[in-house]
Amino acid sequence: MARRPSVHPTDTELEILQVLWKTGPVGLGKIHDELVQQRDVAKTTVATMLGVMLQKELVQRREGPRGYLWSAAVSRKDTASGMVGKLINHVFDGSAQRMVTHLVEGKRLSADELEEIWRMVKQRQADKKRPRKGKEP
Repeated sequence: MARRPSVHPTDTELEILQVLWKTGPVGLGKIHDELVQQRDVAKTTVATMLGVMLQKELVQRREGPRGYLWSAAVSRKDTASGMVGKLINHVFDGSAQRMVTHLVEGKRLSADELEEIWRMVKQRQADKKRPRKGKEP
């Protein structure tokens, strides 16, 4: 039985999405030019990948003055949320705490990154303590 296509982008699809998030709607040539700076890739391969991504509804296209203009059909935030969710479920047994512990104990976060995470945690705690509008405490 054939495997159902993943809704999550592959590594190559993610590279293309990163170009589109950075540049906005562009033609195949511009996407290829950006990707070739990172690694050798044929323009025909990029065109094939865009076709696959169109079927997966990761990108959209419209007619431009000289061919199609491609743009991301998914946001960076939604893509990140989906991929992080998959990572948490498959690697950390569904526990976001395990993932955060892994990051903190892995010593790969800078002091500035740790401070920013701590600031966000404190802000989130403060937000949860505030009564919601229209509701009494």
